[in-house]
This record gives sequence, structure tokens and C-alpha cells, in this order.
Amino acid sequence: MLSRSEPLPTTDDRRGSGVRGQVITTRSVPEHESLDFWREAVMATLVGMDVSTERPTIDAELRTDLLGDLRITTVHCDPCQIHRAPRFIARGDGGHVFVAVQSAGSSRVEQDGRSTELRPGDIGFFETLRPYRARFPQRFLLKVYAVPRSLLGISEEQLQQLTAQALRPTHGVPALVSPFLDRLADTSTFYDAAAAGRLAQSMTALLAATAAEHLGMEKAELPGADRELMFRIKTFIRCHLSEPDLSPRAIALAHGISVRYLHKLFGDEGTSVGRWVRELRLAECRSELAAGGPIASVGQIARRWGFSSSAHFGRVFRTAYGISPSEWVHQLVEPSVLGTTG
Repeated sequence: MLSRSEPLPTTDDRRGSGVRGQVITTRSVPEHESLDFWREAVMATLVGMDVSTERPTIDAELRTDLLGDLRITTVHCDPCQIHRAPRFIARGDGGHVFVAVQSAGSSRVEQDGRSTELRPGDIGFFETLRPYRARFPQRFLLKVYAVPRSLLGISEEQLQQLTAQALRPTHGVPALVSPFLDRLADTSTFYDAAAAGRLAQSMTALLAATAAEHLGMEKAELPGADRELMFRIKTFIRCHLSEPDLSPRAIALAHGISVRYLHKLFGDEGTSVGRWVRELRLAECRSELAAGGPIASVGQIARRWGFSSSAHFGRVFRTAYGISPSEWVHQLVEPSVLGTTG
């Protein structure tokens, strides 16, 4: 019988102002139908590929979320092998480059004549217009970003140099991007449409910077010097989000620019430094509150994400969502009492 030692939810019970993810789980069908069901789900959600296992059944789940123009697919699955064969490519469903972060377990991936192992935290690029294989020897968690290839700012030849390479989170841009990829996949539904669009642009830019660094591209070859600077500024903000003294002055000083120029960079994107930081902090707090933390921990959660006090957090939260944090948590538990809030 199939081991159920790591239970998977059958519905996505997260609440947020973004697009709620679609969840598909093999636990919704009889066990003997699970493998065929999973093959169809993968083909409908990602791209066409063969899925094989040593057992006749599989315990698996995928969740698809939308963040701006990005599609994020989170896959929990038993050991298996996949093969993106030429017959599937002929179907014409290879419109994106897949950028995956291996969150748990490991995989052996093959494409363009190379083979490498992805370990937890590693980032891998997959070109869906060419065949690839991957073997997952144990239960795994993979978060896959479907990115329009034109947005990466690299040629087809350069993309071919990226596939089946493990970008380790030990140094450089991957060290900053890997935890961002992992966390953003879990919190993508907690941003409103405007914030989601800006985050999608930022993530695409960070992935372009990751590719550029690995390829040894010069700064001048990146799609705009200001964009590269914004990659680093936004990543810096994410890494220091919990610090209450994260101010425009501190951010500008860390990047050797003036506060005025920092405001110009964010103004060019239709937002401000303060608004961008505030949206991220609110989303992190909402994520923790939605995970089931008790009402008494609201202040603790707020301080953990850089708010100076629970009162300050409460005012900012109410201004943004028209409801207090405690009322919002109560709404999650008793939605019929307060109705729904965006």
C-alpha cells in the first residue's frame, strides 16, 4: 500500500487578495487510478511528459498560483521519473522556460547533453522546447516558475548553456534568489493585483540576473543598468524585511546611491520605497496569521516582520484591508460572521 506518512491537503485553504491557487491531488481519486490521474494533471498544468514509477500508484499534489504574468506550480510527489519526450514537444505546449527551486528531496536532471543533481535550495533551468529527463529518488517538493523566455534577456544559445546546471545558493545572486523563490511560491496569493504585478516583474528581473551571472555576462549586457540595481535593492529589502530600522536612507547607503535616486527608481515603477516595503511586510504577516497562529501572537508576528508595535501594525493593516488583524483572523475561522474581504 502507498505510504501516507506525509499527508497532503486536498484543498487550498489560504486566504488572500491575490489569485487563489488551483489544487489537484491524487487523493481525490481511488488509489488504483492515481498514476493515470497524475499523468493527466501534469500534462494539463505543466507540459506534456511521461511519468513513471516503480509502484503502480502515486501519492502526489500540485498547486498552481498566478503572480502577475508568472505561473507558479508547487509539486509534492512520491519518487518518480519524468521524460519530456519529442512527441510531447510536437504538441506545441512549450511556451515557457521553467525555473525550479528544489525545496525538499533531490533530483537528477538531464538536458542538452548534461546531467546534474539538484539538492535542496538549488535552482535549475528547463527549456520546454527541447527534451529533458528528471529522476526523483525520494519524496520531493519542487516549486516551478513558468517564465516567458523573452523576459530573461538571453539568447537561445545562452539558454542552452543554462539547462541541467545546478545553481547553488552558496554565493552570488543564487544565494539571494533561492530563498526568495521558495518563499514567494508559498505567499503568492497574499498580494493584491498591483503588488503581485510588481513582484512578478521583480522576480523575472532577478531570474534574468541569475542567468546573467551564471553565464558571465557583463553588466552592460543586462536589460538595463537600473534594472540590475533594482534587482539588488529589492533582494536586499527582502533579506532585511524583519528589521524595523529598514529605512530609505539605510537602503540607499547600502547600495551607494542617494535617497533621492532611490525614490526615483521606485517612482519609475509606479510605487514608492515605503509602499513596497509595507506591502511585503503585510503579506508576510497575513501569511503567518492565515497559517493558524493564535490571536495573542498578532503583536509578536507584527514585530517579527519589522512593525514597531502591534498598534502600528493594526493601523497599517486596517488602512490596507479595511479590517483589523484580529477580525481578519476571526473571519478565516468563521467566514459566515463577517463575510469576505479582499
